[in-house]
Amino acid sequence: MSKRKLLLVGNGMAGVRCIEEIIKLSPDRFEITVFGTEPHPNYNRIMLSSVLQGDTSVDDIVLNSYEWYAENNIRLYTGETVITIDTEKKIVFTDKNRSFAYDDLIIATGSNPFILPLPGADKQGVIGFRNIEDCETMIRAAEKYQRAVVIGGGLLGLEAARGLLNLGMEVDVVHILDHLMERQLDPTASVMLKTELEKQGMNFLMNHHTEAILGKKRVEKIVFKDGKIVKADLVVMAVGIKPNIALAKASGIETNRGIVVNDYMETSAPDIYSLGECAEHREMVYGLVAPLWEQAKVLAKKICDCDAEAGYQGSILSTKLKVSGVNVFSAGEFIDSSDTKAIRVQDDFEGVYKKIVVRNDKVVGAVLFGDTTESTKLLNMINNGVSVAEIEKVNILQSTDQQTGESIVASIADEEIICGCNGVSKGDIVAAIKTNNLSTVSEIKDCTSASRSCGTCKNLVGELLEHTLGEAFEKTEEKETICACTDLTHEEVVAAIREKGLSHTREVMNVLGWQTEEGCSKCRPAINYYLGMVHPIDYEDERESRFVNERMHANIQNNGTYSVVPRMYGGVTNAADLRKIADVADKYEIPLLKITGGQRIDLLGVKKEDLPGVWKDLDMPSGYAYGKAIRTVKTCVGENFCRFGTQDSIGLGIALEKKFERLNTPHKVKMGVSACPRNCAESSIKDVGIIGLDGIWEVYVGGNGGTDLRSAELLCKVKTADEVLEVVAAFLQYYRENAKYLERTSHWLERVGLDHVKAVVIDDGTARAQLAERMELALAALIQDPWKDFIKNSKKQEELFQTTSLQLS
Repeated sequence: MSKRKLLLVGNGMAGVRCIEEIIKLSPDRFEITVFGTEPHPNYNRIMLSSVLQGDTSVDDIVLNSYEWYAENNIRLYTGETVITIDTEKKIVFTDKNRSFAYDDLIIATGSNPFILPLPGADKQGVIGFRNIEDCETMIRAAEKYQRAVVIGGGLLGLEAARGLLNLGMEVDVVHILDHLMERQLDPTASVMLKTELEKQGMNFLMNHHTEAILGKKRVEKIVFKDGKIVKADLVVMAVGIKPNIALAKASGIETNRGIVVNDYMETSAPDIYSLGECAEHREMVYGLVAPLWEQAKVLAKKICDCDAEAGYQGSILSTKLKVSGVNVFSAGEFIDSSDTKAIRVQDDFEGVYKKIVVRNDKVVGAVLFGDTTESTKLLNMINNGVSVAEIEKVNILQSTDQQTGESIVASIADEEIICGCNGVSKGDIVAAIKTNNLSTVSEIKDCTSASRSCGTCKNLVGELLEHTLGEAFEKTEEKETICACTDLTHEEVVAAIREKGLSHTREVMNVLGWQTEEGCSKCRPAINYYLGMVHPIDYEDERESRFVNERMHANIQNNGTYSVVPRMYGGVTNAADLRKIADVADKYEIPLLKITGGQRIDLLGVKKEDLPGVWKDLDMPSGYAYGKAIRTVKTCVGENFCRFGTQDSIGLGIALEKKFERLNTPHKVKMGVSACPRNCAESSIKDVGIIGLDGIWEVYVGGNGGTDLRSAELLCKVKTADEVLEVVAAFLQYYRENAKYLERTSHWLERVGLDHVKAVVIDDGTARAQLAERMELALAALIQDPWKDFIKNSKKQEELFQTTSLQLS
């Protein structure tokens, strides 16, 4: 029986969550294709503010990696937008002039930021705050400019303001009303929040109506209707969102404010469904996560012909968040009215405010500020219509353990929700703990998704774990396991490989009791790296356990084509190699050649089927721009040409790159060599940076020039290039042996400390010599370039092309 063709338009949280539910119910029923306008896999949009604030990275907020799509045989087209649907012929058309047939179609196009139609709103420096690109734009702006204005005093605006403050900008928050976050907080809580945020450095312009944005090409000032003017180098509009219904509307599907759906998320067109922020159910459009998860479960059951019960009945809105370090919660009807009474507790010394709203002896709404301990209990009371007639009212605002000494989780019913973001109940978590012998919060998160999104329920999940295990509970520091397939840490796996002499990926998983037979996209590459690091001579690299980019020897781009970067040692090239690159670009009609930040030439837009031919015709080593390996060594021109240069930076850079090229490392490693303190090769933000002074070389380590910017730290000073090579070899080997897979040198150095690394690599001559010796063994194993095998074995590549979706990375 052939599979039904299921297409998902929109690669966001709601749509992909529905796909996850469908795979659970009927893993072999559909041939699934996903289209996403953004050039990213599915990521947690809730956590964008954390990326902006520097608390996490873009990689950390990815919910479903490219490998997840591959493991579930899902075709993913990133950077491609479906622009119309033929609902009669059941075909979609994309902006890449491609068409795809479907049997079932889900529209989950989400929403767009609302940009106020003000004069000057189209100027440079005026943006919304909705996606990764917006985050990156703000981060770049903060590097050049000083003053930011955020229009909108709601949750998103305040999170943007907090991030811009962290980036060192002066921030004004403009709000049209007289209190902040009016959709989540009552006036009292709003005043307390404003006071706290002012202490953090935010300046508020309340009751201000923006009239125009001034400037030549870029924003320079904002004018308000009362005539007031403020300076602005960046304007972030966070005034709301609007459902993205353009596709549905253009295709003749019924729309109102959103795409109109019934209780089973069906649209007006046959076999077309919708959910998420673009869908309108019973005249309601939801922008919070919990309702979208409920919709995803209902739609998955419907589309898999399972019992969808009564369908989706709508949701009671609740919000539990940490706003700029302050815990807030609200649910239901939290504003006073003529037919309600309220119970309030306020402690200005501790910054705590609690209020519940009661109608006819039932809790209908609540606001908590500063302490959200009772949020789960209150939400469940609201959802279940619990009568409080016989309860002493003030006790409602005390957790069970305050009243009786019993943990609050003991009084929660199994069907009540613990993780509102992901719709995980107490019963789900307890069952997972008992069935899978879970013992940490991380294991519960991997198994059930509880605390996977905003993380505010993490403490409650921990309490539930302790309560469920009872005397068997051991309160230990949370272990960072490799993945959900095992309860072993990176260090424990490496130790077991050494102690037990394990020599193959499958052997590691079998001997160490992996919970999944094949492992996953997180653990397989890690095990493959650890085996190669421990057994450099004897281990045969498992190419199938590497990320797809590494297998293809090129980086996939957002349109499905690839980027090829040949190696140029130290950034130095010659006329013959330049002619080769030009000839290849002409022959294969490569649309863009670009100089990279690492002083290489990037050939962008290479078709997948052309990759072996491109590499063969180039006849140049790969620059490993895709690899978890030594990448480039950036150099300045040095003493041979520059009047400021004091050392031969090019010579040393080439020597470093030739010595360590293709060396596998836990994460990518970039190096730079500058011939003087002017640091033209940006050595101070490299994993390994060398700066020349008169008669000496300074060796710096642990730098990072990406979103998580970090200056490198001085490891040592040496006199000769040979000493530089020796020190760098010892440092890299120590990093290879002790860092976790996918841990950059910057994060590793922060974890272990520079003093510790100095003690081993610099102060202990014996240890340094042993590290250098083990490095030579690792380098000796790098005899054959894997990319040469790639271009020689064309038959094997044809099989690879047939089994690897061109959308994977």
